[in-house]
Amino acid sequence: MQTTGEWFFVCDLHGSLTRYQKLFEVLADRCPAALLLGGDILPSHAWRAAKSTPGSPDFIERYILRPLRELRERAGRRYPPVFVILGNDDGRYYEESVLRGEAEGLWTYLHGKKAALGRFTLYGYSYVPPTPFLLKDWERYDVSRYVDPGGVPLEEGMHSTPVAESEIRYSTIKADLERLAGEDDLGDAAFLFHAPPHKTKLDRLGADGKMIDRVPLELHVGSIAIRRFIEARQPLVTMHGHIHESARLMGSWQDQIGRTRLFSAAHDGPELAVVRFDPEAPERARRDLV
Repeated sequence: MQTTGEWFFVCDLHGSLTRYQKLFEVLADRCPAALLLGGDILPSHAWRAAKSTPGSPDFIERYILRPLRELRERAGRRYPPVFVILGNDDGRYYEESVLRGEAEGLWTYLHGKKAALGRFTLYGYSYVPPTPFLLKDWERYDVSRYVDPGGVPLEEGMHSTPVAESEIRYSTIKADLERLAGEDDLGDAAFLFHAPPHKTKLDRLGADGKMIDRVPLELHVGSIAIRRFIEARQPLVTMHGHIHESARLMGSWQDQIGRTRLFSAAHDGPELAVVRFDPEAPERARRDLV
């Protein structure tokens, strides 16, 4: 297993079999030093279909774990370390399948954890601020219980697995990040987020002119807590997704806060977006549309 070289970052595949086919073709052609999957990897409402047909092969098993096993068999020692988190469109019901893949050594489930890769430390975090959607498995209040116009409060949504009411009402992204990073030195840290930070080139929503109850919709919908965390702690690299159209609207899939390089692999076209970067030189990152 190589621990230096180029990392590949993808997210927001949303169960597209075409994108998964392209991803595994890219991996077969060139095994990276690491592969990072940043959430929203499943078709919408996949957890409902899986619950309604118990015992049937789930999406993760059929379309991700099986190809990863085949890749590992072909690549041998060149098989890359793979890190994965889920996103707000992925039912937490599928966490068991993700953990099964981890038990096989196919990947590391990184949400709420950290892992070493060479001299670098990876951290993962799935939650996003409240959205207009009803599935709330991976939503948290941001720095307070405020909800943007058009958003659905967490207490009014649904969950695919049981969650304590106190956790729904009182947990925040801000507090989670403080616990996750602790007092760690983040100079060589890379964070795999699903949400982008607030008011950057990565969180611009295409909702110009739209209003809810005569109130204009907020156009920058990233996390305030994640932005403040990056400003204060200055990790080396952060990776994000969630807002598909932002790169097109803002003309860039990357941004910078202080010394921290921010990358997004979210894309609103039919292609698979692959962000490729060497953590030793993140300023030379590139994004390929395959």
